[in-house]
Amino acid sequence: MHAEQMISTHPDVKGQTNDALIRSIEECYDCAQACISCADACVVEDSVAHLRQCIRLNLDCADICLATASIGTRRTGSNEELLRSTLETCALACRLCADECGKHADKHEHFRICAEVCRRCEEACDGALRTVGFAH
Repeated sequence: MHAEQMISTHPDVKGQTNDALIRSIEECYDCAQACISCADACVVEDSVAHLRQCIRLNLDCADICLATASIGTRRTGSNEELLRSTLETCALACRLCADECGKHADKHEHFRICAEVCRRCEEACDGALRTVGFAH
C-alpha cells in the first residue's frame, strides 16, 4: 500500500502522518477486497440460500470499508466528526461480518480468511478512533 507515501506528501499534512489512521485505511481496503471475494465465493456454494445473511454482511462491510478508507485518505480541510463516525461504523460492520463468517469458517476457508481480515480491520479502526479528535 502507498497510503503513507501519498498522505505524507499532501501539502496540508506537511509530512506529519497519523500512523493509526494510515493502518486503518490500509486495513479497510484489504477488508473490502476480502469481503467482496467472500461474498462472491458464497454465491457458488451449494447452500447459497443459507448464506444470504453472510453475503449481505460481506457486501455491507465492503461498502463501509471503502467509504471509511476514502474519507480517512482525504486530508484537505477537516471533517473529524464524520471520520470518527465512519470509523465507529466500520468497526461495527467488521465485527458483525467477522462473527457471521466465523459461523461458517469450519466449512470453507474463505470464511475463515474473511473473518480474520475483518477482525484486523475492526482493531485498526478502533485504534484510529483513539487518535482522531473533533474539529472545532
